[in-house]
Amino acid sequence: MSLLRILAARTTGQAISTFARFITAPRALWQGIEPVPHQRVYFANHTSNGDFVLLWTALPTPLRRQTRPVAALDYWLTSPLRAFIGREVFNAVLIDRRPEARTEDPVAQMTAALDQGSSLIIFPEGQRNSSEADLLPFKSGLYHLAKARPQVDLVPVWIANLNRVMPKGEVIPVPLICTLTFGAPIHVDPDEPKDAFLARATEALLALKAPA
Repeated sequence: MSLLRILAARTTGQAISTFARFITAPRALWQGIEPVPHQRVYFANHTSNGDFVLLWTALPTPLRRQTRPVAALDYWLTSPLRAFIGREVFNAVLIDRRPEARTEDPVAQMTAALDQGSSLIIFPEGQRNSSEADLLPFKSGLYHLAKARPQVDLVPVWIANLNRVMPKGEVIPVPLICTLTFGAPIHVDPDEPKDAFLARATEALLALKAPA
């Protein structure tokens, strides 16, 4: 990537982060872990297309620089501008959600990013969930990633209010304070079945939700 594109990517990233902070005034609550630059997989609830932008923005700068969101290739490559933002601003790990068109294994893509020293942001529900009352069933990718790299901390993050800032189908965001609660890390047990682990990961995330 040329120096000009590097500078453009950094400037665009700063502008996106500044805009996100202006609209949402994100408040990060580190309840179960400290904001230190260890390698992690942050897994969060998914209520808006702005989820990973907000989580990325809420991280302190040293953490943000090493953290890559896992995002949908079929969304971020639909236009040159989106491709520039997804690839060069966020350095996203782009996953093709269409199994019939997929040329790379998603778990292999994520483990490759971890092996390069990156942390990741993932949304194990696999799709947007308009309700903050409950979670959709987690996809198996989180389990397979945990089994492949068991030494990496899996950190649950509950994102509150963002679905009200940018409801599905709306274009203009509504300014509201958003809270991101970071919980204690979990790891897969050596002999833990997939369903048991995913249930435990779901419970760890739901436990961070503020009482209604």
